[in-house]
Amino acid sequence: MRASGILLPISSLPSKYGIGCFSKEAYRFVDGLEKAHQHFWQILPLGQTSFGDSPYQSFSTFAGNPYFIDLEKLIEEGLITREECDECDFGDNARVVDYGKIYAERYDILWTAFENSNVREDKAFIRFVEENKDWLPDYALYMAVKDSHDGSMWTDWEEGIKLRKKEDVDMYKEELSDDILFYEFLQYKFFMQWMELKEYANSHGVKIIGDIPIYVAFDSADCWSDKKLFQFTKDNIPSAVAGCPPDAFAATGQLWGNPLYDWGYHKKTGYKWWIRRVEYSFKLYDVVRIDHFRGFDEYYSIPYGDSTAENGHWEKGPGIGLFKTIEDKLGKLDIIAEDLGYLTDSVIKLVKDTGYPGMKIIQFAFDSREESNYLPHTYDKNTVVYTGTHDNDTIQGWYRTISDEDREYSKKYMNNYNTADKDIHNDFIRIAMASVSNMAIIPLQDYLGLGSEARINIPSTVGGNWTWRMMEEDITDELLDRIAQMTDIYGRNCGS
Repeated sequence: MRASGILLPISSLPSKYGIGCFSKEAYRFVDGLEKAHQHFWQILPLGQTSFGDSPYQSFSTFAGNPYFIDLEKLIEEGLITREECDECDFGDNARVVDYGKIYAERYDILWTAFENSNVREDKAFIRFVEENKDWLPDYALYMAVKDSHDGSMWTDWEEGIKLRKKEDVDMYKEELSDDILFYEFLQYKFFMQWMELKEYANSHGVKIIGDIPIYVAFDSADCWSDKKLFQFTKDNIPSAVAGCPPDAFAATGQLWGNPLYDWGYHKKTGYKWWIRRVEYSFKLYDVVRIDHFRGFDEYYSIPYGDSTAENGHWEKGPGIGLFKTIEDKLGKLDIIAEDLGYLTDSVIKLVKDTGYPGMKIIQFAFDSREESNYLPHTYDKNTVVYTGTHDNDTIQGWYRTISDEDREYSKKYMNNYNTADKDIHNDFIRIAMASVSNMAIIPLQDYLGLGSEARINIPSTVGGNWTWRMMEEDITDELLDRIAQMTDIYGRNCGS
């Protein structure tokens, strides 16, 4: 069935304390989605961010980001006071997330909440810990040990705990018991608050589209606690890391640095870890977008220690076997395949064999130098169309920088010679909504007609990304009515 939704990261929501979170503003955003006849809210990964503040580099593939815990709910629970929150410096620009200040202040206030809680006696907390015993203890221990080593990653720890020798693990569990409990408390609060928000969204006809990064960070509990999952040498360093080859967008390629999976080992286990990962994701989300889907057909392997991606080569991935196993164990799932970039015949076949919808990006369509399968008239129904993603500029920012030939081509394609440039984003949204794709997802910034200042991420750069935030006054009744009208005109107010 035809439907549509809006892309907006949790971090980009308005809220009182420096970063978007599971606060009353998130609930009001859901109300706005309902009023605008939207049936999907797509977010970015909810994982705890590390260096670079990217949600695609997390300390755990299962743990949630403590920054998203709503402090006002903790105030209501009597765990902290409003005065304590107001004394914190979370940054002075409501349009921008100041991650440095949030890191310096957020954990202190959360620790106060933890100390004032009676979490050891909380039956719901005890049940949560038991239900998540396959990942939570390792994650909490990892973070506690990491803090005790001034934030250094596990490869820099002393040999015993680095290799998880039992006597060292037991020693740290005893010495850092309060710290471990703190991190379990944070995950409990994160999960309870998120599930409450998700249930609210679902009850208002809005489904959540979540995001699984294909890889996990080297600096993560996953790599430390189960090294067999990855291509590590006997010295506990990756033999190769992930990235993308050189192309028109990056002359030396993209060096992500994530450890690569040992797919042979995963296959021997019946893909047990992946099944756990996907199953947990579907507790958090209604639909899951799997990032960098082509990596399951072939993945780009770069020698560990290289400073660029130029010396990498392609290796075969697990292919359809992984997804057949997931379906056998978990049933048919609502998964979106992020199949962007250069696609080989085998990648195209893999997407088709899974039956998952792929992605279409309007911005990729208008290159006057070549034919494009991103032009809306080429789509089939089993696709999800976007004007752009978190990795793209906004429509307004992109339109201002494309060549005169491409701009002319887009005007010719849309027959919009009478549209002023300041309103051009509406025409690109319209052709996405009018397309045959079953689902259309539009970034909020494009509905707002914002320029490059509202861009979420510039790939292969560090610093200044993931910081944009909306203001509550951005969402007006007029905007919601306009979105609803376009949704109804193109038959997308029918859910999924």
